[in-house]
Amino acid sequence: MTPGAITRRNMLAAMAGGAAAMSGFAPAAALTPVPVRDARINKLIGQASHLPSVAMRVAFISHALLGSPYRAHTLVGGPRRPERLVVRDDVFDCVTFLETVLAAARSRDTSQLPSQLRLIRYRDGDVEWRARNHYFADWCANNIANKVCRPLLLPGSTTVNKRLTSEPGLLPHRVAMSALPVAALFEHKLLLATGDIIGFMSRRPGLDYFHSGFIVVDDAGGLWLRHAAESRGRALDQPLPRFLRDNRTQAVTLLRVREPVPGPVLI
Repeated sequence: MTPGAITRRNMLAAMAGGAAAMSGFAPAAALTPVPVRDARINKLIGQASHLPSVAMRVAFISHALLGSPYRAHTLVGGPRRPERLVVRDDVFDCVTFLETVLAAARSRDTSQLPSQLRLIRYRDGDVEWRARNHYFADWCANNIANKVCRPLLLPGSTTVNKRLTSEPGLLPHRVAMSALPVAALFEHKLLLATGDIIGFMSRRPGLDYFHSGFIVVDDAGGLWLRHAAESRGRALDQPLPRFLRDNRTQAVTLLRVREPVPGPVLI
């Protein structure tokens, strides 16, 4: 390919820069996105646009991304390194899989993807390392506050308070997490729907959750976990009961994705 050739990859990266720079929240360098490594998301947003609900679009887009390789640490930034908006759809960890699928499902077209990612990934859409949702407890709280999701509180849910200390560079802070015992999850499984978000609570001191993903309910009512798994090296579907048993999970947190409000993305 000749230098400067126009590709779908370049177009998506350019749109990301334009949409982000318009809001003026962060320095220009932070809002200049890391080049996109693959442009599947362009096609998927268009193909999913006719589906009437955001949950249906989440199911369609996440299914299309199954088999994508797992890769951690793809975001750019640190306590002493400028944060950059990363738009990638070729590799994922468990949280970037959630974020990319949600952002695409909420986007009316590809021009909205960067703004949706900012809204989901960062507190108040501010592209700064300390505003990134490093802890999944903060990810849940901020995506409830910005109306991307709502809590899914099934019977048996309680609140757990925990002091988080596991992220280097961040000051310790306390969070309140909704905790649903695994037994109650299965007792009320008919209240679950494909596209619901599940976080798996950690028993380690200083850590809130050890993993996250989407719930998929099959035609027979079986529960599956759709996620990017480090242990399997890719995004895949696994039976949820087996995952919970193998990881000795005691409690989970559930969120339900809300329908986006028509109009521009307000950050």
